[in-house]
Amino acid sequence: MRRFFVIPVSLVAALALGACGGSGSAKATSTTTGQGAQAAGVTYKPAGANPSVSAKMICEAEAQSDIADAIELKATRVTTPTWVDHLYSCAYVYPKGKIVLSVKELSDANETTAYFNSLAAKYGKRQTLNGLAQGAFLAPNDDVVARKDYKVLLVDVSGIPQNFEAASTRSDVAQNVASAILQCWSGA
Repeated sequence: MRRFFVIPVSLVAALALGACGGSGSAKATSTTTGQGAQAAGVTYKPAGANPSVSAKMICEAEAQSDIADAIELKATRVTTPTWVDHLYSCAYVYPKGKIVLSVKELSDANETTAYFNSLAAKYGKRQTLNGLAQGAFLAPNDDVVARKDYKVLLVDVSGIPQNFEAASTRSDVAQNVASAILQCWSGA
C-alpha cells in the first residue's frame, strides 16, 4: 500500500529549487499592490487577450508530471485547455474521476482580491492554508483556492471520490496539486 501525505509548505519551497525545469534558482514572491505592481524585480502583468505563461502551465506536460509525482498517479488524459473570460482551464482525467484546474487572470490587486473573496463566499472556507501562495484556503467540499500575483488558481476535486487513492483524501489531493502548480509560478 502506498503511503500518501500532504507536502508541508516549507518543504514545497525547498523542493522548488529542483522543480520547474531545474533552473536552480527561485524567484522572490511578494504581495502585489496596484496595476503593474513590482516586487523583487518582477512585474506582475494584468490580464491580456491571451493566457499568460503561468496560466498555461497548469495543463502542460511539466505540470502533468509534477502533479503525477505529487499525488502518485498519472492522469489517463488531460483535456484540451479552454480560455474564456480570462479563465484558463483543463481537466485531469483518472480512472476514478477527474480534477479540474483553472486559473482566473485579473488586472490588478484589487480585482484579484475581489475575485478571491468571491470564491470564498461562493464555496466557503473550511481552513486557511497559511504559507501557500499569497493567500489560499481549503473549501468545505475539499477544493483549494489560491491567489498569486494577479491570478487565482482553483483546484476542483469534486469529480473524484473522497478516498481517491490508497491513503489519500480529496483534500490531500487538492493541496498537493495546488502545491505542485504554485511552486512553479514566479510572476510569469
